Amino acid sequence: QVQLVESGGGLVEAGGSLRLSCAASGSIFRLNTMGWYRQAPGKQRDLVATITSGGTTNYADSVKGRFTISRDNAKNTVYLQMNGLKPEDTAVYYCNADVMLVASLYERKYWGQGTQVTVTS
Repeated sequence: QVQLVESGGGLVEAGGSLRLSCAASGSIFRLNTMGWYRQAPGKQRDLVATITSGGTTNYADSVKGRFTISRDNAKNTVYLQMNGLKPEDTAVYYCNADVMLVASLYERKYWGQGTQVTVTS
C-alpha cells in the first residue's frame, strides 16, 4: 500500500523557520495533488497549502507570504518551507496526497501520521 512519512517538525521561537518534508512510497502509479494540513488541539484539521502535479499552488490566507509548498516528483516528496512562524502556527502538520494506485482506475487520498510544529513567543 501507500505510505506517507512526514519529517522536519520541531520547536522554534516566533519568527523562526522550519522545513517540513513528506515522502511517499508504495504501489504508486501517479501522485497528483499533494498538500499540507494542520490541526491544533481542540480544533479541526485545516488546509495549509496544496500543489498539483504541474506545480500550481494554493495557500490558506493565514500563511500566504510566509509558507512555500514545493515538490520533487523524482523523489515523490512534497515540502513546506515555513518562514516567519507565529505561535498560532502551532499544530500537528499532516501530509496529504491524491494517489493513482498501480492497477487502479481511481484516485485515492492518503494521509501521513503528522509532525508536531510548536512555535513559542
